[in-house]
Amino acid sequence: MKVFIDYLRNFLRNSSRNSIVSILIFVALLTGINYSLGIEKRIRAIHPWYLSLLSFFFFYGFVLFFSWGLQYGLGKRRAAVVTAGGKRLVLLLLLGPLFFASKMIHWDLSIFFPAPWLPPWEQYAQIVLQLPAKLLLLLLMLWSCWKMEGSVGRGGAEKAMELTGMSGMKAGWLAFYGLTTRNFRARPYFLILMCMLPLIALASTRPDFLHTYPKVKNIAFLGGYTHPVWPWQLLYEISYGLDFLNIELFFRGFLVIGLARYAGEYAILPMAAFYCTIHFGKPLGECISSFFGGLALGVIALRSRTILGGLIVHLGLAWLMEIGGWVGAM
Repeated sequence: MKVFIDYLRNFLRNSSRNSIVSILIFVALLTGINYSLGIEKRIRAIHPWYLSLLSFFFFYGFVLFFSWGLQYGLGKRRAAVVTAGGKRLVLLLLLGPLFFASKMIHWDLSIFFPAPWLPPWEQYAQIVLQLPAKLLLLLLMLWSCWKMEGSVGRGGAEKAMELTGMSGMKAGWLAFYGLTTRNFRARPYFLILMCMLPLIALASTRPDFLHTYPKVKNIAFLGGYTHPVWPWQLLYEISYGLDFLNIELFFRGFLVIGLARYAGEYAILPMAAFYCTIHFGKPLGECISSFFGGLALGVIALRSRTILGGLIVHLGLAWLMEIGGWVGAM
């Protein structure tokens, strides 16, 4: 834990106070507008789907680029962007909102089903297969970006591996984005989860929390069709858990470790702002805490060069909140 605290102290010491305060104010304003007017709900309600996708893309793009602009303009030092890679950095910053916009819309996967399924199994399959399909899209994007870096020689993936603490191209493309056991110790992350238990227990008594959790109630319609229902609930929870691998790979792997070769620690604050806005459909307390949690996980991921700790915390919290929602509803 002392190591984690030192990571955060060093980050705060090296960061511009003006940048931190300005991005905090920006995120606070967006959060206030969302919980007053419902930004996320309004975008979800837009039809047809491609207009909703474009709206999410422009919204997330605005958040990400405006946060980078605030940090770059108000910082004591200019962001250490690699000049030769400036165009690639902009491309990657555009790919981020585009991917997450596609993640936020519903995918009609029925065209991949071998034959029409009787209800409720087509509806169940649509729900359970959504998140694994979107994880596959992220993996394809990350692999493509890694190959793009490799195509530019010493200015690309090999040099990037050195800048991010990896041992060269042989480390592999997933390790390039922090999915590695190198420098990883599990115990501190489980201690963090233990510290969060009282907060989850308290949250599970609140109506807004119970309105959202447990997520498994999204397949409550199965109860009238099959018994026992728990194997299908377990499959749903596994699918739900895969989404947090998606989240950690994207936010801490791609937006922090992946962009550190261009901007070092400057990649963290914009990621935390972006990360907060994807929680706009969640209870207010969870949304607010997501900015600070995302910031802390970003600092730890960049220093340790692994996202496994964040994955343990994120996945542990998700399943603990599922349990909390189930117990609170009893």
